Amino acid sequence: MLDREQGSTDGADGELTVPMAWLYAEYIADELLRTGDLMPPTSFEFRAGRDALALTIFLSDTDGELSGIRVVTQLETWLSLTAYDQPWQEWVRERLAELAAGAARTGGPAPDLDLAEEAWRWLQETELLAPDLNAVPGGAPVVGEDDGPKVWTPAWQLGLPLGHLAIHLF
Repeated sequence: MLDREQGSTDGADGELTVPMAWLYAEYIADELLRTGDLMPPTSFEFRAGRDALALTIFLSDTDGELSGIRVVTQLETWLSLTAYDQPWQEWVRERLAELAAGAARTGGPAPDLDLAEEAWRWLQETELLAPDLNAVPGGAPVVGEDDGPKVWTPAWQLGLPLGHLAIHLF
């Protein structure tokens, strides 16, 4: 049993603060990717897609009201945020900074934000070997994709289009 005086809890009055908003965003992202059946759930590519999509879902919830009923109504928003021509990376940085500033003002624990920041850190710092679409004339994948040129790519650059495609397939 943990001793409350040793800082074993995160909330006020010794209550454990559970990061429900992040966990729910991660669950929605996981379900969207599993439904799309784009890659094995045990792959790093799946994790990149799940984390990018979970960040999109979590950070787009400006009212703090992630709810199962609204998931379908949010698909268009998530689709537009993950679109190829959108500055997703800058948007993530801005939203994380806004949430961090809000958490600093309230002075309370922010376990959801901590998990979102950890996911963002992983997406930026991890590189995955992916087909180099710029090396192929016209950007078309080579038949027998394993034989084509590959390049190390930040996980978010691979995960974001996977998340976008998963939303389309849903």
